[in-house]
Amino acid sequence: MNDEREADAAAPDSGSGRALARAGELLARTDESSTAIRAAHLALRLAPFEGILPPGDRTSDRVARLLVDVRPDRPSAIRELGLGAVVVWQSLVERRQPNPTGPVAATILFTDLVGFSTWALRAGDDQVLELLEQVNDVHEQVIQSHGGQVVKTIGDGTMAVFVDASDAIAAAHESVGAVSAIVVGDFRPALRAGLHSGMPRAVGGDFLGVDVNIAARVCDAAGGGQVYASQAALDEVNADEYVVRRKRFKAKGVPKGLQVFRVVPRYDEPV
Repeated sequence: MNDEREADAAAPDSGSGRALARAGELLARTDESSTAIRAAHLALRLAPFEGILPPGDRTSDRVARLLVDVRPDRPSAIRELGLGAVVVWQSLVERRQPNPTGPVAATILFTDLVGFSTWALRAGDDQVLELLEQVNDVHEQVIQSHGGQVVKTIGDGTMAVFVDASDAIAAAHESVGAVSAIVVGDFRPALRAGLHSGMPRAVGGDFLGVDVNIAARVCDAAGGGQVYASQAALDEVNADEYVVRRKRFKAKGVPKGLQVFRVVPRYDEPV
């Protein structure tokens, strides 16, 4: 008698059992639905990285391997969405991890296009994209040829770092000249540049700190076709190689008394 009661207690309710079975069937059909799988593929492509990071011993790596092994011979929206979640998870973790190099001695170069925003409002997307592509290609080639590294592009602006300040100044002037030769529609872009030497902090693939902010503000003060440099940047080079003229400079977020100069190589026309 007791055995029968225990068996009855262990048996699932027939109504709830049927509901669970229907839910399982619906989940299985949804998991193999072509529409759901396409949506999952799209979500995975929009994740921060193109696929899973290299296999390792992190918890997220092990989760990724388990997901890959789930029904590997059949399409699965759940598997695709799971892999996408792992990619996002790893991306967030990587972004929080500082580069162990920390502060580094570098000259920071910022550039942007004068008058670009006004022109872009009437030029249309196609011309704007064409101009930015040409400017970025030329600018990146010049920076790399002088031993610099492009850190990032932000709209019509670029940030780069150099080990040698003289290389940074040379790259700035060469970029100004190269960009001025570009014409898209009725617009000939004018590049301006600002440089500052200091000890920015390397974090991942970016550089942060007050020295980065100073370089950006120095760039903002320059006019089209001009290269401005802080005293700290000029202290790193042979001043006899340049014609310099001190400029009035005042900006928020930079040390008081910061001296800024327009810099022209001696082979150019004097200021």
